[in-house]
Parts: sequence; C-alpha cells; structure tokens
Amino acid sequence: MNWLKWDLNLQIRLIGDTLFNLLFWMYFPYITLFFSDAFGKTAASMLMAVPPLVSLLGSLFGGYLADRFGRRPAMLLGACMQSCMFAAFALSSSHWLDYAAYIGLGLGGAIYSPGSSAMVADVTPEKDRRMVFATFVTGRNIGAVFGPALGSVFFFHYRHELLWTCTSVTLLYFLTILLFSRETLPASARMNRTRSKLTAILKEQVVSYGVIFKDKVFALYIAAGILVTIAFMQLDMYLAMYVKEYVPGQALLSFSGWTFNLSSAQVFGLMLGLNGLLFVLCVLPVTKLFEGWSERNILIMSALLFGGGMFLIGLTTQVWLLLVFTFVFTIGELSRSPVTDSFISKYAPEHARGQYMGAANLQFSVGRFIAPVTIMLSSWFPPVVVFGFIFLATILSSLLYVQVFKIIPASYYEKKAEITG
Repeated sequence: MNWLKWDLNLQIRLIGDTLFNLLFWMYFPYITLFFSDAFGKTAASMLMAVPPLVSLLGSLFGGYLADRFGRRPAMLLGACMQSCMFAAFALSSSHWLDYAAYIGLGLGGAIYSPGSSAMVADVTPEKDRRMVFATFVTGRNIGAVFGPALGSVFFFHYRHELLWTCTSVTLLYFLTILLFSRETLPASARMNRTRSKLTAILKEQVVSYGVIFKDKVFALYIAAGILVTIAFMQLDMYLAMYVKEYVPGQALLSFSGWTFNLSSAQVFGLMLGLNGLLFVLCVLPVTKLFEGWSERNILIMSALLFGGGMFLIGLTTQVWLLLVFTFVFTIGELSRSPVTDSFISKYAPEHARGQYMGAANLQFSVGRFIAPVTIMLSSWFPPVVVFGFIFLATILSSLLYVQVFKIIPASYYEKKAEITG
C-alpha cells in the first residue's frame, strides 16, 4: 500500500508520531539520571515505578474515550496534555513539578495511544494493516536510533530549548489533528453512545473492561504477551549487566598488525546500535517477507527466535558471535511488532476496538514491572541459568499462543457474525 495513497489521517499520524518520537527519545533515556541527581538513587528508583502504573490506567481510560466519544477527542486530549506538560516542565523551578509534568506526559501519551491505533485499523483495509503498522514501527524506531545521540547533547546542555521544542511540536500536532483529521469511529460504536453522568460513565467503563478481561482468548493473548515482554525488556536490563561483567574488551577487527579494539561498554553499544539499525531498515522488508504467514506462526516464531538468540548470547563472550545472535533475536523482535496491533484490530469488535487496544497495553506494563526479576536471579545463578529463564519465558509464551489460536477460529468468527449480523 503506497504511502501517497494512504488516508490523510494516516499521513498526518505518521509524520507527527515520527517527529514526536524523535523528541521523546532525546529526553527519555536520561530522565532517570535527571531524577537521580535531583532526589537520590533510592528515591528516584521508587518514583520511577509510578509512571508506568499511571500510564496503564491512562491507556485503559484512553481506550474507553476512543470508543465512547471518538478517536479524535481521545487523541486531542492526549496531545493537548502532552503539550501542556512539556510547557510546565520547561517553566518549572521545582524538581517535584518536573516529576509531576513527567507523569503527565506519560498519561497524555497513554490516553492518545489507543485511539490512535484504533484509527489506523478503522481506515486501513485488513489486508494492508500489517504493512501500515510496520511503517509506523519504522517511524518510531527512527526516533529510538537517532534521539538518544542528539539528546546526549541537547538534554544536558540545552534542556529548556529542547522542552520548548517538544511543546511546540506537540501543540502543532494537536492543531493539525484538530483542523485536518476526521473522525473514524465506526457506526456500530456510535449507536452505543448515550449521555450519562460521571458515575455512570465510570461504572460503564469498569463493566466494559470486565467483559474484555473475561474473554478467554484475549486473556491468554495478554498472558503470552507479558511473558515475551519480560524477555524483550532484558535488552536494557540483564543483557547490559552481562556484557559489562562477563564480556572482556577485545578486538573487533585486526589486519596486518592493526587492530580496532572495543571495551565492554562499546561492545554493548555496538549491539544496541545493530538492534536499532535493524529495526529501522528491516521492519518493512521482514513484514513483507512474512506477509503470507499467519499471525499464529509469526507470534510463535518471534518468541522462539528472540528467546533462542538471547540464550545463545549467554554461551559466548566473543564479539562477532554476540553480533550474530543480536541479529537473530532482533529479527524475532521486529517481526512481532506490526502483528500485535494487527491481531488486536482484527480480533476486537468494531465498537470496542479502542478499549481492546488500550487493554492490550497491559502486557507491556506488567511485563516491564516483572522484568527486573532477572537482576535478582543474577545474584544467585550464573548467566546460563538467567538466560535459560529468559528462553523459558519465550517458550511458555509460544505455547500460550498455540492455545490462543486453537480456540480463536470459532470465537473469532462468532464475534464477527454478531457484528455483521
């Protein structure tokens, strides 16, 4: 599906999301260091556990707003909140206000996200969704690759200018959505809207999500996603510790007496750089390569490739083998990304698509919360056991995906029949 033929809503979103993610990655990697300097490491570690929980609630609320009031209102609220929070951060003279603004940024992004993803599904034919979601993944990862390098200069030396730039970009994006995007809420969802008091709305939201989490297929899908997210998060957790403690400095290249040496930190940086570069260059080609594969096979393959690649890393300290295994687990990681949103957009009923998108984020929030358990395990067990635990998590995830797709055909088609009937 040619980008120029995309719906205007998608073109606006792709440009806006790519720009915003570039700015996001210019401050996000350094925010923990910023609050550690402000509050101390112990206090900062406790404070940084709060934003993911707030974002989880925001995601559920954003999904409800997207289905009840429309995709545009939820996206506009999220973008407006982000612009205001960036401005508050820029004007702040208190570290506590900085922290409140940071929480507000996460909340705004969480409210924005489900409606944004639902809008993609609303305006994209089912056969094209994987490639469209893959394009958005590529845009996000352009920011993840180049943002930290730029942020290492701008965040520490030109922080106020960076924050005001973020304020301006998010405000401009808010205005662009307001003036040029159109509502895409399906007719089936509009029919369900009624005027209610706040208490009735909150009760309705609780009931709606209760129904979603009683959906056996969806619950198994979330459980599988939590397990595989635990593994994915090790790229920034145990893998960094393993390379630092066990991988010695060594030569990357050697020729006629000339050698190019890397320290342990540089080896890890090279692995991260390869991971990010592959995400930018290979998401679209890999998605195209597996276009004929079912979502079942891609999700299972992705989990096993990632877990297997990580486990193999625990068996070597040689830099070139580490890079080969990084390539293996990255292919597993990036092949999954477009399929997750595509699966939810296809499985969810039209009138609840935003809520399913919001609820699906639970797998990432819970997975991130549990992921540090590997650090604790590393104090008791050797690396091969810790990497074995990571591999086991992905194996269990793949088995849950097998179970999901054993029961999904009947429930999926029954649900579609109810909607279309």
